[in-house]
Amino acid sequence: MKRRAFMQSAALLAASGISNAALAATGDGEPPKEKARVKRYGELGKTGLRISDISFGAGRLTSSALILRAMDRGMNYFDTAPDYGQSEDHIGEALAKSKGRDKVHIASKYCQYMPYTAGKSHLQVGSTQAEYIAVVESSLKRLKTDYLDTVFVHALGESTDFEKEKGRLLDPEMLAATETLKKAGKIRFLAASSHGPNHMEALMTEAVRSGHFDYIMPAFNFMKFPKVPEVLKEAKARGVGVVAMKVLAGAKEGNMTFDAGQFEQAAFKWALSHPEVNGLVITIQSAQDLDLYLPASGQPLTASDQKVLDHYAALYDSDYCRTGCGDCLGACERGVDVASILRYQMYFADYGDEKRAMLSYAALDTNGSACAGCADATCEQACPHRLPIRSKLEAAHRSLNLPFVA
Repeated sequence: MKRRAFMQSAALLAASGISNAALAATGDGEPPKEKARVKRYGELGKTGLRISDISFGAGRLTSSALILRAMDRGMNYFDTAPDYGQSEDHIGEALAKSKGRDKVHIASKYCQYMPYTAGKSHLQVGSTQAEYIAVVESSLKRLKTDYLDTVFVHALGESTDFEKEKGRLLDPEMLAATETLKKAGKIRFLAASSHGPNHMEALMTEAVRSGHFDYIMPAFNFMKFPKVPEVLKEAKARGVGVVAMKVLAGAKEGNMTFDAGQFEQAAFKWALSHPEVNGLVITIQSAQDLDLYLPASGQPLTASDQKVLDHYAALYDSDYCRTGCGDCLGACERGVDVASILRYQMYFADYGDEKRAMLSYAALDTNGSACAGCADATCEQACPHRLPIRSKLEAAHRSLNLPFVA
């Protein structure tokens, strides 16, 4: 009801002797319900940053308007990257419109601008200082800002070679470029992230102990394997911040009968109930996501929340490939990257990110077709979670190997 019509109706009702209380009881006179917003901000290690406990992952951002809506509802940390489509451009548009750059924290990646293309976009060992500096300069132009709050060495653990991944984490060229960029005022902090599938805990521990990184962003959820909390505790003890990602454990809640948002909010509260976690990043794709997710901000984990998570775990315990686990990877003689394939299938089937999933699958040296005729299924024997890996890989190949036109 528009304000003028409401005032006219209220006047007529008053003249007829109907009370305001009676009007409110009908529901017609009630003001619109206040929209959920951020209620808590976490101290991010020793950085001095206070970030919204539920923060904005911009991996599939399609407009600047959504960033402005999120800012209006209290979100102040935005995670983007050069290979997240037009994400940086849209955030730049929002920053220009809001004129509130000093009120938000922008994190991007040491990454080439390769929106929706196959291949490795993250800078690898062998990149020069000039190349590291150049990708940041390009991000700054797209973001229409003079500085990044944080730049990440992102997606560590994609290779099974630990020394190779450690080399990327602690690349002297990257560290030298970081110092140059800091001195120039173009970045403030350095961070590292990993969602596996290889060596996630070991690489995040290296980052924490190195003294070079201000915070880390590991995958962390209620179905995680047990070593991650050890990493988080050491990070807290050393003053290294923690931002959690992949908190929805595959986002497979389609077969659950709970109210909309109930599972997501329970998963968020679980992650944020750990004192080592300063905040979490979740992909936001619509204003509806803000409505579903933000009621969890600043709220404690309850018994009913845990019941929801237990129900999810019972449904998907032997179906969900734990991000970062990788226990099966050495068991396959044919070199099939089981964990990566199942992650791409998760992006395809559960996250709705079909294009990126198919392109990533196409870039693999060995895909699920190598499983045809395999009688041993040694990967299944090595899996600590009893997943039917062979049938899952066959299904992934059918989904991800479809003809694709760019």
